[in-house]
Amino acid sequence: MTTITEPHPAAAPAAKANGRTVWGLTPLQLHDRFWAARGVQIVRMGSVQPIDANAELFMLVGPNVLTMFRLHPLLDTLNWLHPRVLFIRLRNTAEHGYREQLIADEHDRFVRFERVYGGADSRVTRMAMTTDPHLAGIWRDHAHDPANAWRALRKDVDRNQRITASVDGAVYNGDFDREVMHFVRQLVQVWRRPAATIARAVNSADAVWSDRDSILGDQTRFIGPVWIGAGRDLSNIESIVGPTILWDDPDAIPETDVIDWRLIEPFATHEQHETAHAGERRIRPRRLSRLQLAGKRAFDIVFALLVLTVTLPFYPLIMLAIWVEDGSPFFFVHRRETRGGREFPCLKFRTMRNDAEKLKQKLAAANQADGPQFFMDNDPRLTRLGRIMRKLNIDELPQFFNVLLGQMSVVGPRPSPHGENQFCPPWREARLSVRPGITGLWQVLRSRKQGLDFQEWIRYDIEYVESLNWRMDLWIIWRTLRHMLRI
Repeated sequence: MTTITEPHPAAAPAAKANGRTVWGLTPLQLHDRFWAARGVQIVRMGSVQPIDANAELFMLVGPNVLTMFRLHPLLDTLNWLHPRVLFIRLRNTAEHGYREQLIADEHDRFVRFERVYGGADSRVTRMAMTTDPHLAGIWRDHAHDPANAWRALRKDVDRNQRITASVDGAVYNGDFDREVMHFVRQLVQVWRRPAATIARAVNSADAVWSDRDSILGDQTRFIGPVWIGAGRDLSNIESIVGPTILWDDPDAIPETDVIDWRLIEPFATHEQHETAHAGERRIRPRRLSRLQLAGKRAFDIVFALLVLTVTLPFYPLIMLAIWVEDGSPFFFVHRRETRGGREFPCLKFRTMRNDAEKLKQKLAAANQADGPQFFMDNDPRLTRLGRIMRKLNIDELPQFFNVLLGQMSVVGPRPSPHGENQFCPPWREARLSVRPGITGLWQVLRSRKQGLDFQEWIRYDIEYVESLNWRMDLWIIWRTLRHMLRI
């Protein structure tokens, strides 16, 4: 299967360095079009861009600043106080405690995603907003001299006509390739209607925007938001995992279209529409109260103790059967991720041969799953006892110890290792907002239809975290028992 994933931030330099564009626009130009869709003209210090009097608002930024934040709170300030200039202190919260890193091989081919934890970036960026074209021109004409630009604004504007505000948002430095690529990835997720200011962008599917001259395959599956540039032919591509941009073919880069500011709707209308449009697709995990969390945890502990009390006497017999067929070890311990991405040792009775990992590499071409997991109908790595234990779900009984330790829940998304959790960031963040479960919605509802397993996995995990409640947990437990007993 041919799959396209997100470009490597380190291996894919910024557009200004190597000519990468989508719809004829560099990342810097995409940023400016994003804000233009809200009626805001980006005015960069030292640029040659003309100030358009039809723009409703001017944002004054440094030469290579890329930023995103909620505009509406600042609009309230501008509309109520009517300052000539609003000075903004933008606190960078882009990292949210971790950053994404994409690992590529020596040929810049995708290998895996990797999440690196750390504190949020504490940088504070200064910028300004004004409705006055004259002040925007003053800023633009101070080429690469921030100190003088700020002084010129303060000199031209009386103290009682300027105010200062602070806002949280994302700030990226366009001089660094990695930051540009992080910005592009966020932009694809946030901007739901690029056609508002980019004439070549055509909505080809849900959250998929392609160039009017690109070729899409009839059978191509899209997972997550994807932008497709000019000259791209996806006829032979089976799946594309977003958020990602497929850049313009270097031999087919189109001419950059010109914005007609007279045709752009008022910025308040655009912001509200964009927020509502994004909200239709934004994953919103249900947040339980402390009492509800305590209740779910208490249920997990009581249920796990009951199951272990009933099943522990059978452990010696199961371990003996494993030893007779394939020797030791009796348990299989695998590193999985729980809430917040913390790893834990997930415990199971061993159902596979001791050389299972070596066999998996040889069997890779026979994988029937359409996602990151490995699945075969008649997996030769399974022992005879292992097939029986899996059919009856006996192999998962030791996971109730993980439940007692607080690493898992009785009901939740399937526990997955770090590598599997990197294929679809929005899905990963949703499923890692709760503890993984011994059973879950995907386990009881998946169809195992060819080419749909990964999509169903994403769908049911998201449905679970968005609808989290005790009635659903009890229903899932009942369906699991019915499946085990074949009722």
